[in-house]
Amino acid sequence: MRRNRGVTLLLFMLTVAAFGLVGCTVEQSTLDPKGPVAEQQVSLIYLSFWIMMGVTIVVAVILLYVLFRYRARKGQEYIPEQVEGNKWLEITWVVIPAILLTILLVPTISVTYNLADASDDGDGVEIVVTGKQYWWEFYYPELGIVTANELHIPTGKKIHLHLEASDVIHSFWVPKLAGKTDTIPGRTNYMWLQADEPGIYSGQCAEYCGSSHALMAFQVVAHEPEEFDSWVAQMTEPPSEPQSQLAQEGQEIFTQSCASCHAVEASEDTVGMQGPNLANYGNRNKMAAAIMENNKENLVDWIMNPQDIKPGNLMPDLDIDEQQAEALAEYLLNLK
Repeated sequence: MRRNRGVTLLLFMLTVAAFGLVGCTVEQSTLDPKGPVAEQQVSLIYLSFWIMMGVTIVVAVILLYVLFRYRARKGQEYIPEQVEGNKWLEITWVVIPAILLTILLVPTISVTYNLADASDDGDGVEIVVTGKQYWWEFYYPELGIVTANELHIPTGKKIHLHLEASDVIHSFWVPKLAGKTDTIPGRTNYMWLQADEPGIYSGQCAEYCGSSHALMAFQVVAHEPEEFDSWVAQMTEPPSEPQSQLAQEGQEIFTQSCASCHAVEASEDTVGMQGPNLANYGNRNKMAAAIMENNKENLVDWIMNPQDIKPGNLMPDLDIDEQQAEALAEYLLNLK
């Protein structure tokens, strides 16, 4: 019986660990900040950690002293002096926590107000983020661009995010760049972030939102400003034409079976479509909301078995065979 319980506990722990790692496309750590928002937030984490460590050490020392100083000895009875009602001790027990809380409170309020001041300095980028089951839509109103699951930003600039949700509550979180902010249906929340270094930063939905919550990741791709301008230019171009017979067959299948939910143009007219925008799909690093490498094998598997990979998502059964799925994958991977 004990052995069975041990095996059950081990399986449970492995399951929890697996779900914690699912969707992590690159390392996620709040202790490795790569922008001013995350740097201010991690300073509060360290401050609270050292305060709590100090309290823990003091309490542990007092506890050990009492245990050894007043332990029972053979043939002896010793009752320590009672301190009940000692006003100086009671004042001390109130004043010390108040001082520690004040030390934590002042910088917390300061950081909170600093981060709440997301005023546009005229050099930032505005993006509307919409959380959906189970993917992310990113709309750049100033640029007229829509994309999904890859948030492209320039380094060194404030990114002003308008956070919304189309179905249930989600939570937008990029650990290396900023803390969590909920996306709530019928309401718009605001936050800002900034990347100081180019690179790919992993993001995650941090609010349980359904059966595939753990599979709702995204990537923030930070470019140097010139590279970001090049990406914008690519996204505003018309989708590339199929370069092979197989890709042409895939385009026909897409038009018949997929175009009602997905778009292959980044135009702002496609905001709010039921499925992710697929413009420039062939240049993406990940697929299915950043949980799989973007390659032909995975894409065919996704087209054929979307519910097996991400239960509860809205991708329907296309009722196509493997050859047709390969043609559709060929077409999508050539969208560059």
